Amino acid sequence: MRNFLYVLVATVLLVMGFSSCIDDTIGPSISDIHSAVVEDSGFVFRGVSVRNTHLRSRSSIQLLGKVNADGYGTLTSDVVAQFMPTTAIDTVGVHGGDQWIDSCFITMRVAVGDVIGDTLAPMRMNVYKLNNQLPVPIFSDFNPGGYYNSSDLMGSVTYSATSEDRITAYNSTGTAAVTYYEVNVPVPVSYARDIFNEYKSNPSTFSTPKQFADFFPGIYITNTYGEGHVMNFYDIEFVTYYRKYVKLDESSDTIYPAMRQSYMAVTPEVVYNNNITLDVDSEVENLIAAGSAIVMGPAGYEVHADFPIQDIIDKFKAASSDGLAVVNTLTLDIPAEEVVNKYDIAPPKYLLMVKESYRDEFFEKDTLTNNKDAFYAEYNEQEDCYTFSGLRQYLLDIINNKGGVAPESDKKFVIMPIDVTTYTNSTTSSYYYYYSSAASTEVVTKIAPAVSKPCIVKLNLDKAKLRLVYSKQMVY
Repeated sequence: MRNFLYVLVATVLLVMGFSSCIDDTIGPSISDIHSAVVEDSGFVFRGVSVRNTHLRSRSSIQLLGKVNADGYGTLTSDVVAQFMPTTAIDTVGVHGGDQWIDSCFITMRVAVGDVIGDTLAPMRMNVYKLNNQLPVPIFSDFNPGGYYNSSDLMGSVTYSATSEDRITAYNSTGTAAVTYYEVNVPVPVSYARDIFNEYKSNPSTFSTPKQFADFFPGIYITNTYGEGHVMNFYDIEFVTYYRKYVKLDESSDTIYPAMRQSYMAVTPEVVYNNNITLDVDSEVENLIAAGSAIVMGPAGYEVHADFPIQDIIDKFKAASSDGLAVVNTLTLDIPAEEVVNKYDIAPPKYLLMVKESYRDEFFEKDTLTNNKDAFYAEYNEQEDCYTFSGLRQYLLDIINNKGGVAPESDKKFVIMPIDVTTYTNSTTSSYYYYYSSAASTEVVTKIAPAVSKPCIVKLNLDKAKLRLVYSKQMVY
């Protein structure tokens, strides 16, 4: 199917003859240049669903719990994590030493809205101390069995996500910044006292995550009861409460009874992992068996696709053989269809399309899309579609650097759900004292396999549209 949008830019130069003393005559000369913008969408995009449980699930989210949803499946996720230690533990005024440390907790926070399933369902978690160093790299199918002992139970707690559990944090202007649920796991005070004493005797232990992990390898958090929901915890800290002596003035002093300090926290700089098991519902398996292209996560299905890049190059060359042509855009629109399921588990917000040969390197080096080997698209809820719009450089790379012949590695792609982390960059401009304006730009800072929440979508590849738009110039 080819649509021609002709823009006639014919320029006619008429040079009129003038009589002179030598009777010279210059005749008329006409030059026509025709330009056309051509859109070609006669390409076929094919793919099949492939199971992948082996993801490098390094994410800023710790997914914990178990949820059973018809039309999706049963998702179970637990967490292993090292800690980033604080660089300074308060010892000034703690005259009683470690005996003035009265209690400690592992505190976990999840934003309201980041609970998938029945928020009222009671759940129970256990927290164990690790006794071995976590491997690097670490993947979603990691088995923590050899890294902890069931006798090293640090604490356990029953929790849910009821409205009574909500906490609202406010910023400096008094505006609500975030509303979240908090889960506090009581931990024997001996753990806090050991860390306190280590800091006093060997402060270098706290200088790097590696040295701290040699002292305290980390924790394993697992769900031991309930299958009502999974939570996306964005913050895990080890919090202590202690007494502190303070001299108020020359004649008075006091002891504050409940000072609070975080000794360590899970941060992007340390090793952590979501250990994920997904038992896919039979309804979804039947869809795949019937030929549907299903993408689901975490650790579910991805689509392996054949990109018809050689067909695109060949048609472009043939169509432009009689003139000059310039590629304007190459885009891929993939219509999507929501899969009906319990708890309304939604399509993934983002999809990554990455060369199969480049996928491991992409995640191992924590890189971003480059519009040559990897691209991402955001789900358009109004259009029920994913649009990959930055494919021009991918096409030009093969034409300019590979002689227009695409190797197999440039044709095989994986389409998978991802989590995208962005940063809002704000700038302000002013004109003298009379005018000022503010602008903000979202900058992508991290792309990781989607492990933050369950997701599922059907991609209608038979209706996918690859559109090549180029400008063509012909001289007559």
